[in-house]
Amino acid sequence: QVQLVESGGGSVQAGGSLRLACAASGGIFSNYVMGWLRQAPGKEREFVARISWRGSATKYTDSVKGRFAIFRDDAKSTMYLQMNNLKSEDTAVYYCAADERMRGEYAYWGQGTQVTVSS
Repeated sequence: QVQLVESGGGSVQAGGSLRLACAASGGIFSNYVMGWLRQAPGKEREFVARISWRGSATKYTDSVKGRFAIFRDDAKSTMYLQMNNLKSEDTAVYYCAADERMRGEYAYWGQGTQVTVSS
């Protein structure tokens, strides 16, 4: 069973950048589809981005296309989310997630990292 730990969250002004990292342990990282999801205060959790096994395919929610980039380093068992041109509406707790299948659901979750964007 894989364990996930996020890092890299923080506070930034609108227009700034952050890079989130998700370190995995306890499993074979390349066997997992990896995703980032977020939950803003008072809102339901939403999908942000996904990367397939070995990084062959990515998918983004429309609101982050062109601003966020998801990538993975299987040698380091780590996934990243580069977030540029951040907006106040990006403020949320960001969760790393993993699953063995590409099914839109995730079996394994990290504890989350807070991202706060001030305008």
